[in-house]
Amino acid sequence: MSAAYVLVGLVAYLIGSISFAIIFSKKFAGFDVREKGSNNAGTTNVLRTVGKRAAALTLICDILKGVVSVLLAMLAANIWKETDAELIKYLAGLMAIIGHTFPVYYGFKGGKGVATSLGVLLVVHPQIGIICLVFALIIMIATRLVSLGSVLAATLFPILTVFMVDSFGAKIISILIALLVIFNHRSNIKRLKNGTENKLSFKK
Repeated sequence: MSAAYVLVGLVAYLIGSISFAIIFSKKFAGFDVREKGSNNAGTTNVLRTVGKRAAALTLICDILKGVVSVLLAMLAANIWKETDAELIKYLAGLMAIIGHTFPVYYGFKGGKGVATSLGVLLVVHPQIGIICLVFALIIMIATRLVSLGSVLAATLFPILTVFMVDSFGAKIISILIALLVIFNHRSNIKRLKNGTENKLSFKK
C-alpha cells in the first residue's frame, strides 16, 4: 500500500477526532455534552442541551472536518501520482467519520458522524452529496425525525455511488461509511421501531 493512503488515513482520523460538540458545550455551557440529553457528541444533542449558537458552530465545524480531510486527500493524490484519486478521497472520508465516532482525544466516545459524512459527500462527489442532503432534509422536515433522515440518506449514498462512481474501492468504502452511520444510529432505529424516537421542534 502506498504511503499516501496510510498518511492520509491517519491525518483524516486525527482531524475527525476533534469533537466540536464537546469543545463548544464546555465553552458555552460548562459541561461535556456527552453527559446530557442523548449523551451523543453531535449537533442535535448540542441544540437540545446547549442552544442554537453552539449547535450551529458544531454543525459547521463537523462538516468542515469532512471537507478538509477529503481536500487533503485530493492534494495527496496530486503529489503521489500512483494513487487512485477516487479511492483515497473516500478513504479519507471514512477515516474522518471513524475519528468523529471514536475520537482518540476523548476516550473514543464521540458522535454519530452525520455532519462529517455530509462534508465528505459534498467534496468526494458534489452531485451525490446534494442529492443525499436534499433527500435527508425532506425526510427530516416531513417527519421531524433527524435520525430517520440521516439513516435513509446514509442508505441512499452507496446506492448512488455504485451507479455514479467508477472506482470499485470507492464503492466498497461508500458501503462501509453507510454501515458505520447506520450502526451509530442503532439506538435511534430501535426507538423508531418502538415509536419513541424524539422529534425535533423547529420552533425552538
